[in-house]
Amino acid sequence: MARLNIKPLGDKVIVKRLEAEAKTAGGIVLPDTAKEKPKRGIVLAIGNGKLLDDGTRGEMQVKKDDEVLFTSYAGTEIKVNGEDYMIMDESDILGVVG
Repeated sequence: MARLNIKPLGDKVIVKRLEAEAKTAGGIVLPDTAKEKPKRGIVLAIGNGKLLDDGTRGEMQVKKDDEVLFTSYAGTEIKVNGEDYMIMDESDILGVVG
């Protein structure tokens, strides 16, 4: 994977979506058109936290290299150097796996 030269701002997070499963639990091979986009990914970069009313920054709850679950309509998909990434709010992340 190429080096990512994007630094997210505020409470934004950059996530690399994990690959969709190619087979069902029963062993049926799925074509690309039938695969559902996975709602799991790896955090590649985080912002410095949300700016609070008192002028301080809120602490981010996720960190780089966390495997996370996120909502179906989370974030904005971007392409950098031929690789697909997502930029999303930390609040779009439902939980950390592991």
